[in-house]
Amino acid sequence: MDFLTTLLQAEHLVAGATSIAVFATILTLIIPFFSKDRLSSRMKSVALEREKLRANERQRLKDDKIKGRGRASRREPGALLKTVVDGLNLRTALADEKTEETLVQAGFRGPAPLFVFLGLRLLLPFVLGGLCALYIFVLVPIEADNLRKLLFCIVAGGLGFYLPVLYLNNRLKSRQLSITQAWPDALDLTLICVESGMSIEAAFRKVATEIGSQSIALAEELSLTTAELSFLSERRKAYENLTKRTGLESVKNVTLSLIQAEKYGTPLADALRVLSQENRDMRMNLAEKKAAALPPKLTVPMMLCFLPVLFCVILAPAVIRTLDIFGSSNL
Repeated sequence: MDFLTTLLQAEHLVAGATSIAVFATILTLIIPFFSKDRLSSRMKSVALEREKLRANERQRLKDDKIKGRGRASRREPGALLKTVVDGLNLRTALADEKTEETLVQAGFRGPAPLFVFLGLRLLLPFVLGGLCALYIFVLVPIEADNLRKLLFCIVAGGLGFYLPVLYLNNRLKSRQLSITQAWPDALDLTLICVESGMSIEAAFRKVATEIGSQSIALAEELSLTTAELSFLSERRKAYENLTKRTGLESVKNVTLSLIQAEKYGTPLADALRVLSQENRDMRMNLAEKKAAALPPKLTVPMMLCFLPVLFCVILAPAVIRTLDIFGSSNL
C-alpha cells in the first residue's frame, strides 16, 4: 500500500504524464525524418532473395550433394548470436516449427531473424528487470518492503520475456490484414493479365508492380513467387511456398486452383474470376461483421463519457432553478 500510495501521488502522476507527453512529441517530430520508401526497400530485399534463389539453383545443378544451397560460402549474419543461441540450446527451449513459420509469415526470412528473436527473449527479461530495479532501488527509492520491489522487477522481466512474442504476433496480424484487403484486387489484375495473353509469371510480376501502393507485403510475396516459378524445379512448390508465407485460407484456395489448372489444363481465367468474386464477398462480409460489432463496443464508452455529460447539460438548469426557488423562499 505504501508503494501504491507513493506512486499515486500527484507529483509522480504529473511527472509520468509529462514524460510520456515529451517522449510522444519528440517521437512525432523525429519519425518523419527517418521515414523511407518502404516499397523500394522491401522490393530490394525481394530482389536479393531472387538472386539467392538463382544462386541456390545453380549450386544445386552443379552439385546435388550440397544441401546448403550456396550458403556455405557465405558467412551467416549474427554469427556471435547464433553461437550463443546454439550453445544454450534456445531453439529447443523457446522455439518450435510454428515459431519459424510465424517469423516467415510476419516477413522475417532467413536464419538471422530466428536468432535475433531468441536472443531478445533471452536478454530482454534481464534488461527490463535491471532497469526496473535501477529505478526502484536507486533513482526513485520507494517506501516499500524489498519483497514487493522484487515482485515488480520480476513482473518487468516477465514482460520483457513476452514482449518479442507480442510484437511478432502484432506484425503477423498487420501483414495478413494488408494482404487480405488487397488480395481481391490482385486477383482482378491477375485475371486481366491472364486474359490478355500473359503467362502467370508475367502476370504476377505486373501485379506486384501495380499492387505495391496498396499492399507492400502482397507485392513482396508475388515478386518472390515469380522468382520461385522461374528457378524452382517444381512450380507446385512455388505455389505451396506462397501459401506457407502468407498463412491465409484465401491464398491457399487460389494456389490450389493454380496447381490444378496447370496439372489438368483447365482454364485459368474462369477459376480466377470465381475466386476473385468469392474473396471480394469475403472482404465485404468481414467489413459488415466489424460494423455489426461496433454498437456493443460503443455502449460502455457512451455510458461512461457521453451520458453523464448529457445528463449534466439537461438537468443542470433545472437543478439551478430549483436551488434558486428554495433559496428565495427561505429568505
